[in-house]
Amino acid sequence: MSEEHSGAVSLEKLPDLRRKTENVSRFLQQQIAAHLETLRPLLAPDRIFGKQAGGKTDVVGTEKAMLELQQSYKPFSRPPYDLPGTLDTSWLTLVGSTLELHPWEYTHSVQGKAILMTSPVRWVVNYRTNYNFAQVKAVLSGKESVRPEYLRQFVVNMLVLQIALNRNPGLVQLFHDLRYEVKTESPPELKGLPVVTITSMLNSFRPADDLISAATAFSGVPAFIELLDTEAILKSTDPLQAKLDPLLK
Repeated sequence: MSEEHSGAVSLEKLPDLRRKTENVSRFLQQQIAAHLETLRPLLAPDRIFGKQAGGKTDVVGTEKAMLELQQSYKPFSRPPYDLPGTLDTSWLTLVGSTLELHPWEYTHSVQGKAILMTSPVRWVVNYRTNYNFAQVKAVLSGKESVRPEYLRQFVVNMLVLQIALNRNPGLVQLFHDLRYEVKTESPPELKGLPVVTITSMLNSFRPADDLISAATAFSGVPAFIELLDTEAILKSTDPLQAKLDPLLK
């Protein structure tokens, strides 16, 4: 996600650029999903929590991992989450090992109107739950009534994923080599809950507010997807090539 782009995008060029953006975004999401499915055994909770997460064997380091999870969970027993005060280990058996992607969304004000913006190159990653990223934000903002068990599992799953990634630091480098950045972020809308995001090294941008206003007025939907910086893609250099060039001189 980038700030407003300096270059002008006309309303006439918008449909073509949006089509290209959606095509590339769909390709990236499918590629990431395939990579996550391949890596699923490495991120399975039972590799860290053993029988506590439904595994068949005990795992070295389980007690340390449980203590870390319990410490991470404590802040969410207070408002606005108000989850149960004690982490029930049975919740670990509900985490599963299937990872899913949620669109990275944020609100941008255009002429006093809230527009839901979506990044075509960034996603939130979590183990599958009944709540997605957007629903958790809606609950915390009071726009939706809360399902306590859904909110709890989203939090537990996200905290488990972060522990899993910390135990497998090579995966972050692996995704970097695949031209993706994996990191933990704390969106203000989640009020203290850090989430794992994965972002393509391709750039997207938010066009001028006038264009967003015209496009949303035409569609009647207060939502807009950032646009792909196609010029930057054409000018980009391969990071691997940049590393190899000095070695070949």
